[in-house]
Amino acid sequence: MKSAIWISYDLGVNGDYEGMYAWLDDQEAVECGSSVAYIAQYTYDGEDLAQALRGDIRDAVEVDKRTRIYVIGKFAKGKRAGKFLFGGRKGSPWDGYGEQGEISDDEM
Repeated sequence: MKSAIWISYDLGVNGDYEGMYAWLDDQEAVECGSSVAYIAQYTYDGEDLAQALRGDIRDAVEVDKRTRIYVIGKFAKGKRAGKFLFGGRKGSPWDGYGEQGEISDDEM
């Protein structure tokens, strides 16, 4: 099967960036900003895009507990969605910068 995907990666300070860059180059990925890439036609076997990506990346990149890789693609039922292949969400660096107070009746 083939699928277009966007991939965001945070491998940590000592992460395997050479392995990640080689994998992205093999996929003919296009750079989309700091640690974000677009792959127009990721080709994989089977029905499960996430499982195929996990296996391919694990084969090409040294993954450890600090590795965070998030992908946006068509997963279940053909709907575009995002999910972590490795790692998970952490606190946002922008937390606390916005105006997040209670809304009073006067502000509605």
